[in-house]
Amino acid sequence: MSEQFSKNFYSMFRARRITLEVRQSVSWAIRTGIIIGSLIFGLGITLGILIASGVPLASVYEEFIVFTFFNSAGLANIVVDSTPLVIVGLAAAAAFRINFWNIGIEGQFFMGVIGSTIVVIFDIGPESLRLPIMLIFSILLGGIWAMPPAWLKLRLRINEVITTLLFNYIAYYFVLNQIYGAWKDPVDKFPHSELYEKVERLPGIGWEDVSWGVLVAGVAVGLTWWLIERSRFGIKSRFVGINPSMALAVGLPVSVITLISALVSGGLSGTAGFVVASSMEFRLTYGIAAGYGFSAIVIAFLAGNRPIGVLIVAFLMGGLYVAGDSLKVFYNLPDAIVGLIQAIVVLSVAASEFFVRYRVRIARYEEN
Repeated sequence: MSEQFSKNFYSMFRARRITLEVRQSVSWAIRTGIIIGSLIFGLGITLGILIASGVPLASVYEEFIVFTFFNSAGLANIVVDSTPLVIVGLAAAAAFRINFWNIGIEGQFFMGVIGSTIVVIFDIGPESLRLPIMLIFSILLGGIWAMPPAWLKLRLRINEVITTLLFNYIAYYFVLNQIYGAWKDPVDKFPHSELYEKVERLPGIGWEDVSWGVLVAGVAVGLTWWLIERSRFGIKSRFVGINPSMALAVGLPVSVITLISALVSGGLSGTAGFVVASSMEFRLTYGIAAGYGFSAIVIAFLAGNRPIGVLIVAFLMGGLYVAGDSLKVFYNLPDAIVGLIQAIVVLSVAASEFFVRYRVRIARYEEN
């Protein structure tokens, strides 16, 4: 009887096959449901890891949800962490939507901080205009740093993934050269630039550590939304992203659109560098851009390269980072465990895109 049961069980699964069907259309309800289901799946795995690590089940809700999202100090921390994430997410989205794969966001971020630091070190402009001048220098240097890879792609067909990635290293080693050399802090002699003066720091808005960098991020979202979603340039760039060969055939200036998109992407990355330098670090350091390039790519992907989506995803990712920091402080969890938890949640949500695009079916084989 046991042998017969095994044969029947085996034949039951042998007679089935898994097929993938491309969804012809996806409603917002289905998309939202799939994303929420993926998030719940990731949080479920996270819960198991936390319990296995010795975190009390009752405390997970308090520290991971309530303290992070329903507490004034927790919300302020999320806003602080998500402000630069919003800007770098916009930078990635501006480039990715035309299939310019800008992997050099960290290098452009560095150049933005360098632009701000140049103004600080050489006291450029009157003190009353020091912050606007720092912002302009950051935008210009970040944008300029994105132009050579775009030009190399258009003129020499060199893959921008390679060139933008290499430009990260050039920017990084330039920073090392400066902070170990001419720009080393003359006060403590450590490898970082001198501390920004009070007039060179973004003031707070009166809510915990939240600064006026949140206004910079809001303006960036508004301008990028108008450029991408409402302007004539946005319509043309969408066409270029869908089919560049066809766009070129109908007379669209593909090269100009690519260069402008790269310039916008680099300028936004430089803006993020200005915000972090003038509201969080207050100086140029060799680790100031660490992690922002990866976060920008993930945010733009999950947001579908749309500015409003970038705003939402960046806020949630900021909450994930703040929750991870809380777990490290309250339960002494190692960085590896916290990083694993964050990666599981992000990858679970990212994997939802597969189920949005495809429908999984289990079908029977037809018997002859």
